[in-house]
Amino acid sequence: MTKVAIIGGGPAGLFAAERLAAAGCAVTVYEQMPSVGRKFLMAGRGGLNLTHSEDFEAFAARYREAAAWLRPHLEAFPPSALIAWAEGLGQPTFVGSSGRVFPRALKASPLLRAWLARLSDLGVEVRTRHQWLGWTDDGALRFRSPEGETTVRPDATVLALGGASWPRLGSDGAWTAWLPDIAPFRPANMGFDVAWSPVMRGFAGQPLKGIALRFDDRVARGEAMVAGYGLEGGVFYALSAPLREAIETKGGATVSFDLRPDMTADDLAGRLSRARGGQSLSNQLRKALKLSPVEINLLREAHGKDLPAAPPALAAAIKAAPIPLIGVQGLARAISSAGGIRLGALDHDLMLKSRPGVFVAGEMLDWEAPTGGYLLQATFATASAAAQGVLRR
Repeated sequence: MTKVAIIGGGPAGLFAAERLAAAGCAVTVYEQMPSVGRKFLMAGRGGLNLTHSEDFEAFAARYREAAAWLRPHLEAFPPSALIAWAEGLGQPTFVGSSGRVFPRALKASPLLRAWLARLSDLGVEVRTRHQWLGWTDDGALRFRSPEGETTVRPDATVLALGGASWPRLGSDGAWTAWLPDIAPFRPANMGFDVAWSPVMRGFAGQPLKGIALRFDDRVARGEAMVAGYGLEGGVFYALSAPLREAIETKGGATVSFDLRPDMTADDLAGRLSRARGGQSLSNQLRKALKLSPVEINLLREAHGKDLPAAPPALAAAIKAAPIPLIGVQGLARAISSAGGIRLGALDHDLMLKSRPGVFVAGEMLDWEAPTGGYLLQATFATASAAAQGVLRR
């Protein structure tokens, strides 16, 4: 019986373990934390966005530069397959208004419990508190465990140690010390720093709902959140890669908020004209357009304390409120990471060219994607590809 070591107990490692055990391999999962699936459970706090229901061509394009090499893996394990897998574990799914796919339970714990039960039934052994330390000189895997250092000699290995975001949950990127050809890790799907005034900083924790965010020729719609350090949320995650790159190369980036994207400037001006009559500007904005206090103060942050009084000019200000971003939140707070093992270090089965029999899956690979189900989908798809690579070998 083929013996396979899976290093990393996140979704990529667990899914590779499931595929290999179902094919008859003897599988052991090694995880350095006291329990598996910690980042998976963290993702479940926001509803566990498994995948997305959009057209496959649009879906695949979300992976930007990595789309070409990820595409065959996504085709082999598409969103429909991930949905069927979750439902096979007794977790029915639904499509939200944004097209995102969630389990009806809207959390990860029921899914993870059913998954671990399936793995146990398949004979998968899980060894926690086993920290990978690379290889011995003659190619054995080294681990630090509660019983001391130990070595293992499997027939094949799947590395699924995650990227470098949320290191306190286990994906600390320490594995880069033993692997070749790595693109440096950078935060992805993260917040951005803003030099807020003291007044605006007082709105930390307040949402900006139903907005559009523009950067250069890119537009994202959804929600944002004011933070003490700046801004975060879905519209920023959708644009995080180009924003990060602009800040890295130019030292900053300016985004433009449209606080009422479903209304034209003429519509806004008309409503403001009818709402005048001696009211304060804040009351006009609140009553005529239902702008919240945080939105009104964002306008003042963007255009100055004295907003234009004329309805056409005020409408234009609402449709384009510029906010400069001066920095990027780090990996410790990022939802995911860019960077990892470059494609050139791997063959078509995601096996390391420098270490035959060692395959790689998940966020260890050099790809990034926005939130919206794309992260988990590529994680599962590459885990499936790595498992298939083991079986072919």
